[in-house]
Amino acid sequence: MNRLLPFLAPSPVVTVLRLQGAISTGRGGLSDSALAPLITRAFSRGRPAAVALEINSPGGSPVQSALIAARIRRLSEEKKVPVHAFVEDVAASGGYWLASAADAIWVDPGSIVGSIGVISTGFGLQDLIARHGIERRIHTAGAAKSQRDPFQPQRDEDVARLKVLLDELHGHFIAHVRARRGARLTDDPALFTGEFWLGQRAVGLGLADGIGHLVPKMQEIFGPRVRFRKLAPRRGLFARLGMAAAGQALDAIEERAMFARYGL
Repeated sequence: MNRLLPFLAPSPVVTVLRLQGAISTGRGGLSDSALAPLITRAFSRGRPAAVALEINSPGGSPVQSALIAARIRRLSEEKKVPVHAFVEDVAASGGYWLASAADAIWVDPGSIVGSIGVISTGFGLQDLIARHGIERRIHTAGAAKSQRDPFQPQRDEDVARLKVLLDELHGHFIAHVRARRGARLTDDPALFTGEFWLGQRAVGLGLADGIGHLVPKMQEIFGPRVRFRKLAPRRGLFARLGMAAAGQALDAIEERAMFARYGL
């Protein structure tokens, strides 16, 4: 119709990019290399009025989170296209890192938001192998080459070294959030402790800008004639047919555990 009536302004288009799942380089995870073509398309195809991120992620790799968020920011500034993030069940840890790449963050009252911290997990299996008469043999060149081996007792110096790395990563996370949210953040001492909150409380803390769902919020901002173009990462053929390989099954279990951390 607009082509037949050229004096009518075209309907604004919002590109919707879905970011669902854990952030990792594993099969099916959200990674910079997998998302790069989609993110580029979101900002470059046509002339979108905005890019809307549908986020439902419990976090994951801090490096992949930083790379994805940086790519979103670069293209937003280069194309002069604003970004709005819409949090569904959860945007926690790395998921919030992605959300804070947006110019505005909108949440549902039940959304889980925050968890601005860094975690490292593992197992200690030295007693298990000892009970079964298994001897661990390891040889290294370099005093720090063998650290946090799950088949050896934990060493204080290894834990101290890891703590330094975690604190440094935490500092990067905090700097990113402060740079993106600025004066909107409150001075609540719990803000960067790894704590997380429901939607309305997150708004009160400055972690989000308001309660809002994608379609009505975009219609409110860009008018009732706004159109939506949806993009999402494609799953592999085996995953679509429900025939995930063992590695994918393990990735799925790990992702399920990450969601469960937030009661989901």
